Amino acid sequence: MISITEWQKIGVGITGFGIFFILFGILLYFDSVLLAFGNLLFLTGLSFIIGLRRTFTFFFQRHKLKGTSFFLGGVVIVLLRWPLLGMLLETYGFFSLFKGFFPVVFGFLGDAANIPLLSALFRRLQGTSSMV
Repeated sequence: MISITEWQKIGVGITGFGIFFILFGILLYFDSVLLAFGNLLFLTGLSFIIGLRRTFTFFFQRHKLKGTSFFLGGVVIVLLRWPLLGMLLETYGFFSLFKGFFPVVFGFLGDAANIPLLSALFRRLQGTSSMV
């Protein structure tokens, strides 16, 4: 069984609030203050969950520097009150950083969803579109 520390529980809460503020900022027509606050909470919560060293190692791997620069550059642009451009840069950086993780997520969702249409859709998105 996986042991979760108190710091990780706090990090999950902070990350959840960060995602909430980002979504709420987008809902309110890209409010720059809410987006900036959400970005800072999200990055802080991530650091609490996996630790400062692992967070730094994740973002600054050689093959992820392009995604990191777009993501963190987007955060800076949002902090400078250009929310639409900043969120576009962050979105590209996010997909660039986590592109290796998406097949795992789609595979899990495809196995978890027992609905035939969703399962076939997730398999197709994962790249293993074997129709049974």
